[in-house]
Amino acid sequence: MSVMRLIPYPPGIIVGGEIIFNNEDLLQLSEDEIRHVRGNRIAMVFQEPSTCLNPILPVRVQLSEALVLHRGITKKEAVEEAVKLLKLIGIPDAEQRVDDYPFQFSGGMQQRIMIAMALSCNPELIIADEPTTSLDVTVQAQLLDLIDNLRAQFGTAVLLITHNLGIVARYVDRVNVMYAGRLVETAPTNEIYSKPRHPYTVGLIGSVPRLDLPRKRKLYVIDGLPPHLAHLPQGCKFSPRCRYVIDKCREEEPGLDEVGEKHSARCWRSSEVPELAKKEVVI
Repeated sequence: MSVMRLIPYPPGIIVGGEIIFNNEDLLQLSEDEIRHVRGNRIAMVFQEPSTCLNPILPVRVQLSEALVLHRGITKKEAVEEAVKLLKLIGIPDAEQRVDDYPFQFSGGMQQRIMIAMALSCNPELIIADEPTTSLDVTVQAQLLDLIDNLRAQFGTAVLLITHNLGIVARYVDRVNVMYAGRLVETAPTNEIYSKPRHPYTVGLIGSVPRLDLPRKRKLYVIDGLPPHLAHLPQGCKFSPRCRYVIDKCREEEPGLDEVGEKHSARCWRSSEVPELAKKEVVI
């Protein structure tokens, strides 16, 4: 949401930092300038399509809006493009269904329409925020395959936000693990699953049921609760819940340090974490 500058001020406020996109800080752009980025160069697929699609406007209007605004085409041409987009995402009878309203589509179809809206201006980046929430497993797989195929077809980068580690393992090239608003580990997907260097990453991976381990094995549990973001603990923000915590962790927050090729972690004991995790048979 911060990337798209969608949170109104007030109450929302960005207190610091940068959001660099193609060597440009999005936080320094004027409102007119960010409007040319939003929905055009950067698009977003939101979590709940039923709350994001306007219930009183037909699909053709919602698909056409960005096309008219950013590509400068006529409304008639935009409707023709909307039909092509519906066909692209696998909506049958697109010529007729383009005049339907959101409630006339299933949840999976609504999410396909959100994907079509995101793709309409051929953006450089699509942010997909939990795009398969509340959908059944079969529909989830169909949608993720669709996003993956369209990404390859259009050359668009995809930033996928999810808690589903199965999705992460199958679809992404690089993983960024965040805790309490901080990046705690970043690495190529294969590397982070085979050799995680942060205790939180270890806990996430260990909490997933596995068929290759004994049935009586207990799932790994991360003790405690996430901290209140307005009252973060001193030192490492994960220290109150960490099994490998030492005194230094409670006193001083570690930096995001390089621990391998294209692999960084925010942990004082990052070099020891893989062996500690193996002793608990969690990875």
